[in-house]
Amino acid sequence: MRRLLAPALLASVLAASATAAEQQKPRSGLDFATPGLRQMQEDDVANPGMLWVAEGEQLWTRAEGQAGKSCADCHGAIGSMADAGFPRRDPRDPARLINLELQVERCRAERMGAPPFGYESQGLLALTAAIRHQARGRPAAIAYDAEAIEAGEREYRRRRGQLDLACSQCHVERVGKRLRDETLSQGQSNGFPAYRVRWQAVGSLHRRFQACNNAVGAEPSAPGAQDYIQLEWFLAWRGRDLPVETPAVRQ
Repeated sequence: MRRLLAPALLASVLAASATAAEQQKPRSGLDFATPGLRQMQEDDVANPGMLWVAEGEQLWTRAEGQAGKSCADCHGAIGSMADAGFPRRDPRDPARLINLELQVERCRAERMGAPPFGYESQGLLALTAAIRHQARGRPAAIAYDAEAIEAGEREYRRRRGQLDLACSQCHVERVGKRLRDETLSQGQSNGFPAYRVRWQAVGSLHRRFQACNNAVGAEPSAPGAQDYIQLEWFLAWRGRDLPVETPAVRQ
């Protein structure tokens, strides 16, 4: 009997291991989207997020502020930003992290002498969507930083809120299962800034973090907070082989 059961048991263990390995393989949220959302994302005319990209490309060349400078005056054509890797360590204070949104705001204030857009504003979303769009179709540039990635992973696995849930419990352990009207994805970040149907607008990755925190009854951090940037870095590293899809279309 043992000889008969052993191969069956081994096969069961191997199948379970293969399933677990498959769940860990990076998969875009597009793989879990409805056919209608997939078609919308893949058609630049139908993709609403392209309106933000077009606006951002105009902002790139618009001179503003007391210095009368545009982004293009320092960086050249917007295509030069395709390999801009964010998040990264703040060169002024390596203990702190900075993401694309915070870098744009710093450039406006210090290089252009222009007022900052404000997180989640139309202008900042348009410009960051246009910058990220330059890398569409290829993996985003993201540096390996063990300390930052480990801090982000701790945040990813930390239980929080009234429901006592961690990001990993939905986006690792329950990938592919239904939650209300959505299929749970891996929660990859390669499509952000993204257009969400329920927002009827493009939103940042940090807005998505806030929405998840609210859903589990946790107090959300402010956009641009260090814990969110740590989480952003971990997600970028986790999905580093996925092509950028900005602007993705999601439910």
